[in-house]
Amino acid sequence: MRTIPILPAGRAGAGEGTRLSLLPPLALYVHVPWCVRKCPYCDFNSHAAEGEVPEAAYLAALAADLEQALPLVWGRKVVSVFIGGGTPSLLSAAALDALLAMLRSYLPLLPEAEITLEANPGTAEAGRFADYAKSGVNRISLGIQSFDDGCLHALGRIHDARAARSAVEMAQRAVARVNLDLMTALPGQTRDMLASDVRTALGFGTEHLSLYHLTLEPNTVFAKFPPAGLPDEDEAAAMHDMVVDMAGAAGLEHYEVSAYARQGARCLHNVNYWEFGDYLGIGPGAHGKLSFPDRIVRQARLRNPQSWMAQAVQRDGSHLAEDREVAADELPFEFMLNALRLRDGVPASYFPDRTGLSLAAIASALADATRRGLLDPDPGRLKPSPLGWRFLNDLQALFL
Repeated sequence: MRTIPILPAGRAGAGEGTRLSLLPPLALYVHVPWCVRKCPYCDFNSHAAEGEVPEAAYLAALAADLEQALPLVWGRKVVSVFIGGGTPSLLSAAALDALLAMLRSYLPLLPEAEITLEANPGTAEAGRFADYAKSGVNRISLGIQSFDDGCLHALGRIHDARAARSAVEMAQRAVARVNLDLMTALPGQTRDMLASDVRTALGFGTEHLSLYHLTLEPNTVFAKFPPAGLPDEDEAAAMHDMVVDMAGAAGLEHYEVSAYARQGARCLHNVNYWEFGDYLGIGPGAHGKLSFPDRIVRQARLRNPQSWMAQAVQRDGSHLAEDREVAADELPFEFMLNALRLRDGVPASYFPDRTGLSLAAIASALADATRRGLLDPDPGRLKPSPLGWRFLNDLQALFL
């Protein structure tokens, strides 16, 4: 088993100067890499399943992965769990139950912990969703993308509009908290088509919406063969503004760059990311950020599912593709890149508390951002101004 030794005082290595008196909240991410079919726009670590998902081997490797990470998080309470993919809803109810039982046996999950499962409408089954809820899942995130059959076909999705509507209803019957993912600026999509998608989503009364602009990511089919009929930048921006207005009129707050929520319904797991909290990631390709009194560490697992499964059970650390201490001069940008995604920002005290650095490390950039009108002048909060929120990339770049 490979662990990272705590460096003696005065030897913080790459993170020299980093000193944390309190550790931030800890979340857990579990990656399920398989899907029915790889979508042409997807750059996630997902792999089309060939035959049955190897549940037994996967669960054994997950347990081995987690066992090796325990010394790094021992005794820390877990505030949220996010099971993502891929398509986690490919897992049988029995496998999901075994997974959650395993997590509880190793980690102290808070009784009120948010436990989210991502699901594809094309794999939705009412009985399975109900069983997931009985096992402890209390939030389901559905990859709807669109309620328009033409758009879904253009995206290579395995479900149609009818299946999407049915999946929302199944999820809402199973759990109290449901998120719907929608995409904008799709091939051939008009503002009227997008407005119809948003109205349909809001019509379910769902508590949370995630809206993502279609981008042609490297190493995807769409990057190699761009689809025809993509809206131009001005039209895409107009679509975005329309969604903000529609969601706001329906009582959903645009609290994060890509997320809208009713009062009290923010995704706690994602908010922990943006507030520079800690997260342990297990499963193929999973990433993690873990804090210690004298350093902050980033890890990543091997991406290939077969390689990760084979190496994790060796229990020698060879399932890790990355295991490094974050340099002190990287922390200001990493922190601000996340914190400024939140419309309300974060308390200024979070910067020293969660990086171990003094606010003096970003004083010059803060002054510059405030002078340009991109940052709210409140010294007690690191918060984008309305202008900074609109030109977020420019604001974040000031902290590089």
